[in-house]
Amino acid sequence: MEALAVNTNDWDWAEIGRQLDAEGYAMLPGLLSAEVARSLARQVTGSGAARIPLAACDLGCGQLLYLGADLPEPLGHWRSVLYRHLAVIANRWNATSGTAGRYPAELGEFLLHNRQAGQARPQSYMSRLGAEDYMVLHQRNAGEQVFPMQIVVLLSEPGSDFQGGEFVMTEQRPRMQSRPSVLPLQLGDAAVIATAERPFKGAKGYYRVNMKHAVSRVRAGERIGLELSFHQAS
Repeated sequence: MEALAVNTNDWDWAEIGRQLDAEGYAMLPGLLSAEVARSLARQVTGSGAARIPLAACDLGCGQLLYLGADLPEPLGHWRSVLYRHLAVIANRWNATSGTAGRYPAELGEFLLHNRQAGQARPQSYMSRLGAEDYMVLHQRNAGEQVFPMQIVVLLSEPGSDFQGGEFVMTEQRPRMQSRPSVLPLQLGDAAVIATAERPFKGAKGYYRVNMKHAVSRVRAGERIGLELSFHQAS
């Protein structure tokens, strides 16, 4: 199976960084080909991945399939590839906000730091949402060592495989109402999103804004999505 439908080195990472700075997300259209996206969905749903009802986690209605520490290929490969680029942006965010810590250049070293800090529980999962299912607003920021970005991918086709099921993000700035955004994901598209917080430049300097994400109610069909975390939970 091919690893990626595109070469990430050809992307304008400066522009991706600007989008993340401005909105808390950046679209990565066509990251996976339609064939690879559907093959991944079949591979994971047919595997022995642990199945957890969303209701059991107070996260909505539907099903999560946790992928475990060893991600199926090509997920393991391209998560490592994307981390190398995103660690540069994450370190800039830390410098901007005055946070002392810095992220290592390679994902393997960062995960080693996670384990040393007692964070050994993988968080990446595939979601299966049928008619009337949804995911509530949430964050994946458990543990002291949290990578500030994560990846979401759509593995089914809106308008054909399912109706509804939009990917939604909200941003909460101090003393302001939450601002919602809908990400226009298509089959095989991905997006980098802020895990929980991002720096924002206000009139008096930088401060952190709170970010959450959700999936709206699926009206018909089945929506299959993927959420990849770079850090592990305690």
